[in-house]
Amino acid sequence: MASLSGRDLLSLADLSPKEVQDLLQMATQLKSQKLKLQCNKVLGLLFSKASTRTRVSFSVAMYQLGGQVIDLNPNVTQLSRGEPVQDTARVLDRYLDILAIRTFAQQELETFAHYAKIPVINALTDLEHPCQVLADLLTIKESFDTFAGLTLTYLGDGNNVANSLMLGCALVGMNVRISTPIGYEPNAAVIQTARSIANDKTEVILTHDPEDATKGANVLYTDVWASMGQESEADDRTPIFQPYQINEQLLSLADLEAIVLHCLPAHRGEEITDEVIEGSQSRVWDQAENRMHIQKALLASILGAE
Repeated sequence: MASLSGRDLLSLADLSPKEVQDLLQMATQLKSQKLKLQCNKVLGLLFSKASTRTRVSFSVAMYQLGGQVIDLNPNVTQLSRGEPVQDTARVLDRYLDILAIRTFAQQELETFAHYAKIPVINALTDLEHPCQVLADLLTIKESFDTFAGLTLTYLGDGNNVANSLMLGCALVGMNVRISTPIGYEPNAAVIQTARSIANDKTEVILTHDPEDATKGANVLYTDVWASMGQESEADDRTPIFQPYQINEQLLSLADLEAIVLHCLPAHRGEEITDEVIEGSQSRVWDQAENRMHIQKALLASILGAE
């Protein structure tokens, strides 16, 4: 059983390949109810960004483990009035058993983790979205039963999801191609880290050609073209990103048994068409469900559920 007792998860790079595989195995057992765990602990959710799947999946996961959840809206805490992050972190440390944070800057997350003794989980920052990609890996494992020899192609903005996908694919030994418009590439430091983890055993490829990136791929993945905080750029981005839309024509270039993933919310008709997201190759709803199962495994592993 996966054991991350007392640890933070700020980046997927915090995990070893074995720890990722152990988490996936635990999530599979929890999902099938072959494994049942209890954990009478309190989870705090400190979310500065809007959330549906992350908020609900973390809450349900913790309730199903027998724990409790406190939703800490920053707008009604003293953070909204300028209380230093380190002060809030040291106080919450004395009330909670674990804290999941969804915010903008990775540095804010790291500051919380530095000053709080309790485990801190990255529930999304502008740099990474590790819990999402763990759920993506679970969905891919369910579809193919292996990662060996598979290629995942991500099309669109080189955002937090793209960053975490590179790390996640490298950790499980899956090839990854990131295809973005020029100027919208993923974080350079994350690219370097992912390639170091891959260690020439798998490929971490960046390209600006969506068709070339899609050819023969086993998994096609996309996200919105303008992330939270970038909404004012959406109209300007549309013509730039249009060639990266996952539609039936682009999908036809992938492997015949390829699956399609999207972390949601989807802007249908922009980064993905209705026909594809509702089509037989879409695994988007399984992917969304798996957020709950992988986060249950993560919470159980960190908190030592029995």
